[in-house]
Amino acid sequence: MEFDIFHEIAMPPFLERTESHAYADTLTEIELADQLGFRCAWLVEHHFMRQYSHCSKPELVLAALSQRTQRIRLGMGIVPAPYHHPVHVAESIATLDILSGSRIEVGLGRGFSPDEYKAFDVNMADSRSLTAEMLEILRASFACKPVTFHGAHHRLDHVDILPHPLQTPHPPLWSAAVSPDSFAWVAQQGLGMLVGPFKPWLMTKHDIKNYLGAWNGAAPPRIGMAVSVLCLPDGKRARQLAKQSLAWFYRELYKTALPVLEKLYPGYEHLRELGRFREAMKFGINLTLLENFGMAVVGTPAECIEQLRKFEAAGVTHILCAIGAGAVKTEVVQESLRCIAAEVMPAFRQE
Repeated sequence: MEFDIFHEIAMPPFLERTESHAYADTLTEIELADQLGFRCAWLVEHHFMRQYSHCSKPELVLAALSQRTQRIRLGMGIVPAPYHHPVHVAESIATLDILSGSRIEVGLGRGFSPDEYKAFDVNMADSRSLTAEMLEILRASFACKPVTFHGAHHRLDHVDILPHPLQTPHPPLWSAAVSPDSFAWVAQQGLGMLVGPFKPWLMTKHDIKNYLGAWNGAAPPRIGMAVSVLCLPDGKRARQLAKQSLAWFYRELYKTALPVLEKLYPGYEHLRELGRFREAMKFGINLTLLENFGMAVVGTPAECIEQLRKFEAAGVTHILCAIGAGAVKTEVVQESLRCIAAEVMPAFRQE
């Protein structure tokens, strides 16, 4: 199982940091992760989510990182396809792959925020077809030939998309998945799967089985799971620090996600299955609840290794560590990165 890191560039009020400091912290933390041997750094794309995420142009951050890191791969995690024209995305992917020296990984998704769909004037019911069209156009662009495509949303006639990515046949492709039928589609497309942090582990475990059952690719399936992690030599201290940060993160996340559950937007009907988890949340989000639902890994290296084993056993190939859910001081993030690299990652490499 590989170890990646995952950043939202959060601005929790209790950290009392400016946006400039938040960006500087992110760059420093990913530079450290590069030195420590983490595989990939993933950045999200979110809009209009004050406090929760100030990462609205991740490709610019990745461009900066391409010049400040040497080995760590750089992940677009994810590109919300309905908000973007596929040609612009293809151009960004290729440019980043050149700048990084063949280190870009590409995650696609549909997004989940009604506010984003409204602001970008996109019908949420079109999310699936828009994402499918983007994937088809991206794959055509990777052939390094002019692209012709006629779809319901996009029409291209002999468009020469430049530049071309360095990786052959193309950068690794992933897709986010939340609703049950998305997992089968991701597998059928031969894409790596990105999951979390929306669902309790028992539900995600079932979704992973569906993905693996639908996989028929020649290469082994790839399953990346984002999870909040805080691993420190002192487990009691880790839990104390995680109590505030993880509870804050999930409260902010569900401010946006829960309206989707309640209104059941077209194409998102299956999110109603999260209702069971919501009932438990009525009593308040706290670290114990998150741990019981398998949505947080907190403690000493030995405790974290034990908790991570269940993900490995279910087929997860890449853990995307959101250190402290992005809501602890950078000194703590860096301490946890060092602890994971020194004492947790070797336990999985031995296999």
